[in-house]
Amino acid sequence: YKGQGILPASPQKVWECIKPVAGGLRTKWDQNVKDFEVIEAISDTVSVCRTTTPSACMRIISPREFVDVVVMKQYEDGTMQSAATNVEHPLCPPQPNFVRGFNYPCGCFCIPVPGEPNRTELLTFFQTDLGGYLPQTVVDSFFPSSISGFYSNLTKAVKALKA
Repeated sequence: YKGQGILPASPQKVWECIKPVAGGLRTKWDQNVKDFEVIEAISDTVSVCRTTTPSACMRIISPREFVDVVVMKQYEDGTMQSAATNVEHPLCPPQPNFVRGFNYPCGCFCIPVPGEPNRTELLTFFQTDLGGYLPQTVVDSFFPSSISGFYSNLTKAVKALKA
């Protein structure tokens, strides 16, 4: 799935809301992220992380956990990127009460809008196998509304940062 939108904030403020770091803002505004933890910091820009999600779709979708290697990068034009893909890690075996999901390569790009310092283009790419025994119709109905909610809630979060 691909999401794309223009947000009413600088790339730095958008990045502040979405950057994949422990104690970051994402768990406060993203209804699909319950917890985010760094399992191992490999460098300043590469880490192995565990993300948990709450149940969804009236509890049809059980809580999930995802373990990914995440890389962050800033480009010369001011674009900020996070990219991730599934990894297994000995410090993070599957946990009880969670279904282990699987992220294929995915990520976010915060792209400055030329001449508009308080606007950011955000491109998101999601390729997720939720795991478990979900009918494909449930998965197909969940993702579009989830992505729409992501952009809506992120817009509210960046506006709140301005205050």
